[in-house]
Amino acid sequence: MPRSHPLYRHFARVWRLSGRWLPNGWLDAIRQLALFAGAYYLYRIVRGFVDGQAGLAFENARTLVDFERSVGLFFEPGLQAWARGEDWLLTWANWMYVNSHFVVTTTFLVWLYIARNYAFYYVRNMFMVGMGLALAGYLVYPTAPPRFLPEWGFTDTVAAFVGEGAENSASALYNPFAAVPSMHVAFALMIAVPALFLVRNRILRAFWAIYPALVTFVVMATANHFWMDAALGALVAVASASAASYAFARARPDAWAWRTAKVSA
Repeated sequence: MPRSHPLYRHFARVWRLSGRWLPNGWLDAIRQLALFAGAYYLYRIVRGFVDGQAGLAFENARTLVDFERSVGLFFEPGLQAWARGEDWLLTWANWMYVNSHFVVTTTFLVWLYIARNYAFYYVRNMFMVGMGLALAGYLVYPTAPPRFLPEWGFTDTVAAFVGEGAENSASALYNPFAAVPSMHVAFALMIAVPALFLVRNRILRAFWAIYPALVTFVVMATANHFWMDAALGALVAVASASAASYAFARARPDAWAWRTAKVSA
């Protein structure tokens, strides 16, 4: 289509005007989306390798159980049993597990990009490092979640909540043997800690202050992670923040350093 064509001129005008709503225009927004999409497809490739290692994944899960029992901290079956006795609590935990990981994380990242763009690139770098570490963990140590171990008293409460059909459909989008590390916990920390410095509303700040603890409870109460998975997820978040601070930020301090306010020109 020639540039003189009216349709081309109209499209260019819409592109230019709509781009004014974005901090750095459409090209930068598409670039950020492509980075996260690329990380997702790497995740899918890793799943292809791990799907054929179910035996190893169950063996690793039982090794985690043995370790937790050896240190006297294998409390997850009791925690889930208690949660199952509180219908409202278990319903809330199931709903949180199904919705919070993607919805809350994505909503925060979109808000961060548009409303606090000066802090977005630091957080983005944390996510890139964190997802890279997680992919390595899934390859090296594929692990079945507790819900796959009914012999220890665990129940798949999420399947009961959404139905077997819905869970089977959703399972096509994620790696069922990606328990170590818990990226639910890692993502919760990687958005909650920056949010505490960037959000001004007191109620929202209170929510972000407890959000990682809520997510940690949810993943254990629904038998999707052991506490060791959660601890390793927190370690991934710390390592990601360190990389963003001491590697990326030093490489491009003008663009990638952590800041809580826009730098004046």
